[in-house]
Amino acid sequence: MIETADLSPSDAVLDRDAVRAHTTRIVAEMQVIDMHTHLFPPQFEELASWGIDDLLTYHYLVAEAIRSGNLRPDEFQAMPKTSQADLVWQILFVRNTPLSEATRGVITVLSALGLDPVRPDLREARDFFRAAAPAEHLGRVLDHARVDLVVMTNDPFNAAEARVWNENAPVDPRFRAALRIDTLLNDWATARRALEDNGHAVGNIVDDQAVAHARRFVDTWIRRMDPLYVAVSLPDDFSWPAEDARTRLIRDVVLPACRDHRLPFAMMIGVRRRVNPALHDAGDALGRADVSVVHRLCREHPDNRFLVTMLSRENQHELCVAARKFSNLMPFGCWWFLNNPSIVSEITRERLELLGTTFIPQHSDARVLEQLLYKWAHSRRDVADALADQYTRLIDSGRPVTTREIARDVHRLFVGNFQQWTTLGDSAGSIPPNANAIPNGASTR
Repeated sequence: MIETADLSPSDAVLDRDAVRAHTTRIVAEMQVIDMHTHLFPPQFEELASWGIDDLLTYHYLVAEAIRSGNLRPDEFQAMPKTSQADLVWQILFVRNTPLSEATRGVITVLSALGLDPVRPDLREARDFFRAAAPAEHLGRVLDHARVDLVVMTNDPFNAAEARVWNENAPVDPRFRAALRIDTLLNDWATARRALEDNGHAVGNIVDDQAVAHARRFVDTWIRRMDPLYVAVSLPDDFSWPAEDARTRLIRDVVLPACRDHRLPFAMMIGVRRRVNPALHDAGDALGRADVSVVHRLCREHPDNRFLVTMLSRENQHELCVAARKFSNLMPFGCWWFLNNPSIVSEITRERLELLGTTFIPQHSDARVLEQLLYKWAHSRRDVADALADQYTRLIDSGRPVTTREIARDVHRLFVGNFQQWTTLGDSAGSIPPNANAIPNGASTR
């Protein structure tokens, strides 16, 4: 890490106006690690979502369209994808102004790709994506979004995905795996059948034999995927410890495996599944969780590293305070329903005030490739504003801020913290090229 003492006298000291301009530019230009997505490279075939029809039938927009258009969910779900996309476009973008974050995101995507966002139909967009070569389009999107590395969500219980991994085909180096074990921890009946299909003798109860076989299963997939972390999405009523299969599997399988393989355990806590099953994937909601479960896990397992994000806005302050108490806890991102500008701004400011730069401010959670174009563009603005306000307060308190310090801090937030927390290694101290350049028109003092 680069400390203040390492800064040379030539580093520019910024005034209040210059610090905001410089922070905005550095955040906008930073090449980031997107540490949690649901994206796949083209070799994963049907699992890789991209294009206008996938964008418009994303579950955020489906829920909005059904609500705004007073549609019957079963009738909408029975339509072909192209018809669904046409209807969503008409309801949310033609008949109504796209004011929500999800609809504004589509406008940002279309504008970034040079497409007309006020067209009455999707012909232009479909022609564009039909002509796009998947590999070239992937590179164009990653370059435009300034994303260096995409971390996938990889489910060994998904037969289509497992087939790709079992074929041992090389994975695009811009993509890295995260081993997702929701089925193992949240649905033992389904996990048991999958384990048996893979030659593991397990029964209905998570006993010593089941633990041993589950551990071998997890070890096998860690070796096969080479993931950067192991992850699970947990309900809002998740408790620890409890007299249940999940507790035993976390305690006796997941945490030891993470320690042995030097991997963090990522917990995404607070989802309430299928509150409206008629909406399918759009029917999930959230609930306030108990942050004391995070306290207990961090306290009882000091040799494990935990990446934690929580879905309820009401949990964010408690999570920040928990991170102050446990150095093996890394809060990350503004997940799912929290990924809205007002809430991203609030959470980022709260974290900066309580944790300094010792958190990961954002991930895209993108399920469709082009979502990278809006999720990162929008979040960067909110993070930059929050960070610039903190620098301004620091200047007002009498402590100067230099260009090199800003570059160091931004790199740590968007790259270095995740590198340090995973097997990618620590390069958080490196400063990107031209980090010390002063934006046009900015003054120094």
